Amino acid sequence: MKKKIAILGSTGSIGKTLIRILSKDKKNIKITLLTANTDYKTLFKQAKIFNVKNLIITDPKTFNFLKKNKKYRNLKIFNNFKCFKKIFLSKNDYIMSSIVGLQGLNPTIKSIKFTNKILVANKESIICGWNLIQKELKKYKTDFIPIDSEHFSIWSLLNNNSVKNVEKIYITASGGPFFNRKLKELICVKPSEAIKHPKWSMGKKISIDSATLMNKVFEVIEAKKIFNLPYSKIKILIHRESYLHAIVKFSNGITKLLIHDTSMSIPIFNSIYENKKFKSKEIDFFKLNKLSLMNVNKKRFPLTKIINMLPNYSSMFETVLISANDELVNLFLQNRITFNQISTYIIKILNMNDFKRYKLIKVKNINEILRLSKIVRFKIRSLCV
Repeated sequence: MKKKIAILGSTGSIGKTLIRILSKDKKNIKITLLTANTDYKTLFKQAKIFNVKNLIITDPKTFNFLKKNKKYRNLKIFNNFKCFKKIFLSKNDYIMSSIVGLQGLNPTIKSIKFTNKILVANKESIICGWNLIQKELKKYKTDFIPIDSEHFSIWSLLNNNSVKNVEKIYITASGGPFFNRKLKELICVKPSEAIKHPKWSMGKKISIDSATLMNKVFEVIEAKKIFNLPYSKIKILIHRESYLHAIVKFSNGITKLLIHDTSMSIPIFNSIYENKKFKSKEIDFFKLNKLSLMNVNKKRFPLTKIINMLPNYSSMFETVLISANDELVNLFLQNRITFNQISTYIIKILNMNDFKRYKLIKVKNINEILRLSKIVRFKIRSLCV
């Protein structure tokens, strides 16, 4: 029987990687849905490969253009995620949620009831709406698999072992492109430099987050939520080679670590296929001989101090953090603020009484998250003008 798979955000880097993997196994795969925002050309190419009839284009202008074009009348094109009931007449085996940003929160939550397993590569959904996701997972008995290389590694190392047996989790960071740059020179960093990650091929936003180490702050929050651990049991280590992705120290004295090449194909492939061969390089023993691990220098990466500001329970404060960072990274990419100001303004926002109070407010629904996100973004723009 063919595996039924839907891909939310199929034209992004994660979606493209999954499509590339599945295209080698077409006879065993049925893709039920592909989605994009504006990139309909890539979407249609993907649909043609797998003969997919159901597509979602969320951008209104692009959607209206396609609906008027007779060339595409054989395809069922929708413009929002309310159509899940029409498309999914039975449960999928897998749904990949890889829509970037808070735009991915609603479809992630709404799709849980329509799949046996949900693979989540959208960190904003986990950070801002984990309790909402958990509620749906329990309600519909859906399995959750994290796709970030670090969290997939932790999930694999735990292998159904109780988190009660975990003494410490270590998440590794490459240190980004400016690890050896003098601190005083960081003020002059250009966006074109910051998006050049030394190890991974990633989008602009996540590359900037890697340069500031904000991506690791986010990954610590994700790990805390996914694995139900206190922040005190999660630590970031600098590992320049990016070959080691996670270390789990158990209370019985055993420590496990997971290594693989800097390719998202590996966690994505293994989330879909069990006990199936994946063509990969030989283990680089020269890299193993030089696995350098270092503590984080908080003067170089001041955003890592944010972890100490976070409550040990889910709150609306995480939405403040996500939204502030997102808006500031956009402003930096537009050359409207300096690289250093990303950190300065985030810490300033988080220390404002207007936003600190959100530590005491629990997440109730998606609309509250989106509403607060708009308020934070407006405040950021007013500070940076």
